Formats: sequence, structure tokens, C-alpha cells
Amino acid sequence: MLNDLMQLNVTGCFLALREAVKRMATDLGGTGGAIVNVSSRAADIGGANEFVHYAASKGAIDSFTIGASRELGGRGIRVNAVNPGMIETEIHAKAGDAGRTTRAIPVIPVIPLGRVGTADEVAKVILWLLSDEASYVTGALVPIGGGR
Repeated sequence: MLNDLMQLNVTGCFLALREAVKRMATDLGGTGGAIVNVSSRAADIGGANEFVHYAASKGAIDSFTIGASRELGGRGIRVNAVNPGMIETEIHAKAGDAGRTTRAIPVIPVIPLGRVGTADEVAKVILWLLSDEASYVTGALVPIGGGR
């Protein structure tokens, strides 16, 4: 399970970025652009007693994002990451834990906005990071966790 998680979350991200650079880098004939990795608030919170391995994989994505942004900025590529917190999606059901966000209700008081987020809210931040409006943003880890 641990190797599968690391392959998906870490190795997959590295391989996807490598292929994107081949097509986007200005020194290779590309027009530059933006890459947004998907991390998690778990990388900062730690995932204790539940998802430490997942949190560690997302911590790797945060470090990778910062390093890649510094390496690729001069090649016309901005690299950022979003760090969603508790988000209502079907992913929990697909992972065999459909009630996870319902069980998280005790967590809601520690979320300053007092609720879980939506996938649409995460998507809007990703779209902004990919847009020209974020043309001077690179190496950012954007928390989307309602203040948690």
C-alpha cells in the first residue's frame, strides 16, 4: 500500500512534470506556461492517527513544487501547488470510506470558516494559478482549507 501511494502521489507527479517540461520549456521551443500540483493540507497537519503516509507523500509534493519552480522559472514555466483541506468529494467513497467527511464533523469547529470545502472551490484556485492573472506567482503552496 505504501509503495502504491508513493508511486501515485510522488513518482506520478515527477513523471508528469518531466513530460510537461519537454513540451513547455522555452529553451526547447515551447511557449512556457504553468503547472499546478495537487498537494494537501495534510502535508502541514501531518495526518496523525489516520493518514501519515498520505501526508508524507503530499509533503514530498510541496518540496518538489518549490524546487521545480526555482529550476523552471528561467525556462518560462511557473510551478505552484494547491493544498486542499477537508473537501467533499467522492474520493472517500472510492477509497472505501464514504463516511469520512461526516465523521469529520468534530473537526469543523477547528476550521475557521466552519465547513468543509467543495471541489469547485479548489478548481477555481487552480484555474487562477494557471491564468495570466497569476503570471508572477511561482513556488506557491496555496492552502484551501477554510483557514485550517
